[in-house]
Amino acid sequence: MAETQARAKPAKKGTGKKALPPLALAALGIVFGDIGTSPLYAFQTVFAAPHGISPEPDRIYGALSLIFWTITLIVTVKYVLIVMRADNDGEGGIMALTALTMLEKFKTKRRKIIMIGLGVFGAALFYGDSMITPAISVLSAVEGLEIAAPNLTDFVIPIAIAVLVGLFAVQRFGTGKVGRAFGPIMVVWFLAIAAAGLYSIILTPQILQAISPTWAINLFVQEPLIAFLSLGSVILCVTGAEALYADMGHFGKGPIRISWFMAATPALYLNYLGQGALVIRTPSEVSSPFHHLFPDSVQLPMVLLATVATVIASQAVISGAFSLTQQAMRLRYVPRMTVRHTSASSAGQIYLPFVNWVLLISVVLLVIGFQDSSNLAAAYGLAVSGTFVITTLLISVVARQRWKVPRKVVVPVTVFFLIIDIAFFAANMTKFLHGGYFPVLIAVLVFVIFTTWSRGRILLRRKTEEMAMDKDEVIAAVSSDAVVRTPGTRVYLTLNEQVPLALSINIQREHSVAENTIMLAALSAKVPYVDYGDRIKATEWAPGLENFRVYNGFMQPLWTPTDIQKAKERGYDLTGDVIFVVHSIRVQPTKAPGMARWRKVLFAYMMHNASDPARYFRIPNDRVIEYSSVVEI
Repeated sequence: MAETQARAKPAKKGTGKKALPPLALAALGIVFGDIGTSPLYAFQTVFAAPHGISPEPDRIYGALSLIFWTITLIVTVKYVLIVMRADNDGEGGIMALTALTMLEKFKTKRRKIIMIGLGVFGAALFYGDSMITPAISVLSAVEGLEIAAPNLTDFVIPIAIAVLVGLFAVQRFGTGKVGRAFGPIMVVWFLAIAAAGLYSIILTPQILQAISPTWAINLFVQEPLIAFLSLGSVILCVTGAEALYADMGHFGKGPIRISWFMAATPALYLNYLGQGALVIRTPSEVSSPFHHLFPDSVQLPMVLLATVATVIASQAVISGAFSLTQQAMRLRYVPRMTVRHTSASSAGQIYLPFVNWVLLISVVLLVIGFQDSSNLAAAYGLAVSGTFVITTLLISVVARQRWKVPRKVVVPVTVFFLIIDIAFFAANMTKFLHGGYFPVLIAVLVFVIFTTWSRGRILLRRKTEEMAMDKDEVIAAVSSDAVVRTPGTRVYLTLNEQVPLALSINIQREHSVAENTIMLAALSAKVPYVDYGDRIKATEWAPGLENFRVYNGFMQPLWTPTDIQKAKERGYDLTGDVIFVVHSIRVQPTKAPGMARWRKVLFAYMMHNASDPARYFRIPNDRVIEYSSVVEI
């Protein structure tokens, strides 16, 4: 296993210098959809109730300075220049960072458990973000109709819901074709918001003073409470920062950095400064400064463009939820569920029906419940700021232990960013009763599911190990005359390295095994991809008895045509007249120690509703024999 994890994944095709421009263009569409549409609501929310500040010049300059330096420090310095260095075989995201943490050595087991637990909770926070992002993004874009076409104001909620339903409905077709159009559309978007912002800056050039950090510092010195509370809204300008890291595996560091520095950053800076200049000139337009940046003649086209851009932003988050769930499944934090690959050439393009429809229902309920993007903004930010804190802690572990950065460098840098992250988190906690509870509630629920499944699997494995035969017992049994060898080939499937329980049942109760018996364990490595040369390990235990292991990265499907071909090259033909044997378990909760009984009940329910083993391994039903057992935990 160690050598499997140590092997790096081969370089991805198309990441050379010639591929940088098209990859950068694609990254602009996929990666920056969320943060690129934040000007729709971030700046105006600083001045909105319940903790909004009044649009006075000094406060406007202070708010803009906070936004400018938040983007610079959190996105550019922290994520683009530091965190993106922590790739797990080219893949990023907080789950990949957590997997890296799992591979590190800690002084105490308790410390490792705490750090991994934080990483899992950070991943859980992402689901709350995945629900709020489509709701607030699409709703804030459609709300432009209130300005462009006031007679359609009553249709804002229905239109937003219709757009969202359409977005989730097309997920089953995959994002490959749509993805190619994302880049050009976002180029138009960034050019439009940059041009509008630049024109407004030209009319009020003194707004450029806001770039100086002294305005932000003065706001904290003169009005500390107002400045602190404003952080709860300022955080909205960097809500897509995690996508920079999470989508790194799709495009690579170079294209993402090029898109950020060459397109996204200048456009965001110009638009935010332009909105500030507009409010300086006309304070009454503070309620919707983004839409008022554009003349009446282009209001309706901008609403349409903003709607398309927010759909793109939502698509990135939805795809991220699919990928995160698949990673969690491979790392044994969630039960088996149906995963459909929507591309023959890209393993990363997947569709999870259950996750898709849960997200849709949640998003629609959010739109109906909160009614307005400014209300949703109160719920937004807490999950993001919590993720920022956790990412800082995890990256400090990786920097110290994996990169061997001196403690005298790691400690002050970590403390600096923790001060910023914790300040944002504390400010967002003031919005807890105004909607901030929602992402926390979702995160706690997901965290309980993750940890219950993980702990339950450990308890279940201990019980099945007691029930199953060990290696020596199996070898002795199949080598004796007491066990009959029947014609044919049977493959016993399992998700761990112990002797499959179904094989033990065959030997102990039926006293027979096939003349060609293969124990096939599908094992998860803590890396995104395992090279095909290392995925398959086969050991002969006895004549006609093979121990066959397939190592899967947490971004790889269980079975691919290449795996089957590699097995055939080694003399194991899994395409002919082969019977696959799977084993399903019904869990019976007890009062035995190990986990709270209510969590055991939850684990039993998840086991009952987990994807059918044969379907999970993608094996035709007419080639499957299934054994079932009741196990008490």
